[in-house]
Amino acid sequence: EAAVRLDGRTLDYGCGLGAYTERFATYGGQAFGFDVEEERLQLAIPRSAGVTLAVGEALSYADNTFDTVFSNEVIEHVADDRLAIAEMVRVTKVGGRIFIFCPNRWYPVEQHGIYWRGKYKFGNIPLVNYLPDPVRNRLAPHVRTYTKHGLLSLFDELPARVVEYARIFGGYDNIEHRLPVSGKMLKRFIYALEATPLNVLGLSHLLVMEKVE
Repeated sequence: EAAVRLDGRTLDYGCGLGAYTERFATYGGQAFGFDVEEERLQLAIPRSAGVTLAVGEALSYADNTFDTVFSNEVIEHVADDRLAIAEMVRVTKVGGRIFIFCPNRWYPVEQHGIYWRGKYKFGNIPLVNYLPDPVRNRLAPHVRTYTKHGLLSLFDELPARVVEYARIFGGYDNIEHRLPVSGKMLKRFIYALEATPLNVLGLSHLLVMEKVE
């Protein structure tokens, strides 16, 4: 039921360099994308003609335009995530699907770095997201992270229903590349956790919504 309908019109919400937009176009439908960063978009244009410069809270597309809206780790960066979600729903056709990947609050590591004493500290910082909101948000004001409840609440009063929800772990391909045997064993172990209560520690939420009347 949650299969992507890529033979229709697909929107890559926050397309970056356009890799997903380009791939979506190979499935026989029409693929569109937008991004707020003009420099990245210039690199995306040669890969896909359907990309444009825009902000996610004010899309130029008409209501009920897309069969599928795909957003991969984007809503945590927008200025207003509630308005961004409302725009996704608005441009999706009734019966269309919205696919969202975004950071899980309970993943033990903050991957976007932090600000410490006025300076940005790049890297993976453990346990930041376990701090109370006022402290966490002072350390990482540049990125949000979501509980399941917090993510679903963004759809409150919008015409959409949950089709699928899961917490997922990362690919860890860099570990497998450096340590082929042990890396592959580690991936199998971690992916097995997705079917257990320990999935609460997953890297990201995967949420599939359907627009309804």
